[in-house]
Amino acid sequence: MKIVAIEPIPVTYPEPNDFNAYRHLCLVKVTADDGQVGWGESITMWPEASMATAAVINGLAELIIGKDPVSNDALYRAMKNHTWWYGYEGGIASYAISALDIALWDLKGKALGTSVTKLLGGPVHDRLPAIASCHAHFAEIPAMCEEALEWLSTGLQGVKTGFGKRGEAHLGYEHDRDVEYVRAMREAIGPDNLLMIDMGIKIRWDVTTAVRRCEAFDEYDLNWIEEPLGAWDPEGYRTLRDKTSTLIAYGEREWTLRGFERLLETGTVDVIGCDPGRAEGITGFKKMSERVEYYRRQANAHAWSSAIVSAASLAVSFSSSACTLFEFKPLRN
Repeated sequence: MKIVAIEPIPVTYPEPNDFNAYRHLCLVKVTADDGQVGWGESITMWPEASMATAAVINGLAELIIGKDPVSNDALYRAMKNHTWWYGYEGGIASYAISALDIALWDLKGKALGTSVTKLLGGPVHDRLPAIASCHAHFAEIPAMCEEALEWLSTGLQGVKTGFGKRGEAHLGYEHDRDVEYVRAMREAIGPDNLLMIDMGIKIRWDVTTAVRRCEAFDEYDLNWIEEPLGAWDPEGYRTLRDKTSTLIAYGEREWTLRGFERLLETGTVDVIGCDPGRAEGITGFKKMSERVEYYRRQANAHAWSSAIVSAASLAVSFSSSACTLFEFKPLRN
């Protein structure tokens, strides 16, 4: 089998889980000489990033066309070596590598007639609990709780709510309202379901605020809080981690194994997020999960775009003991 064509496909779509805000992806279609196709994706978020990613994919195509997709590890290394100057720490190069890497794994599985999970070493979990990862859609806290119960009625086993998001929920801005939300949610969903908070880009608490919130949340068994101090604040996170029993999660804005290693070395993160649509695909996520396992932390897929990244994330999550659950968007695209 040889690869004969590579086609980047920028896509814009309304995301129902984010109040139908438009999101931007760059998909890639990799075609083999027997007609089989592998699909990949990068979650570029903005239209200019999608266009730039498509250009980089076209540039990397010459490294891949004519090659055997079964040799995807060599192709991953070739892409990394080629982007040494403009992609050393990630950026647009990582988007392009992510999409192509996922597509190559997909095509490799089809060529060998087996699942990507088996290619990664096989499943280490029989099941993973699935949780709803979404934004609250109402102004009243009781209505938010009812919405969460509807999601759980489908078989999901927890809720991760975004703070500082669009809409009327107004979460993340007022101490008393945030604590009441966590209290009411825990009471509504019960002690056996998971409950997490994910801080949006519009909010970045200072350390004092984060400590005060988390100390108040501790009473309600919050499973983790994500990015309360942003993407990089090791000293702040060290202080916060010393003051709360709630697990600290961050990392989804990293691009490369080097970036994830830097976070792990700080000793300030309990749950590392990884989006294979930006962090060098299935190969990047798998490498990262192995390092997380070494540090005895948890890895978690940030799969909040299309079904392609969700499928890639599931393959790695089921093959890694560092992954303990899986997030789904509760509202269908």
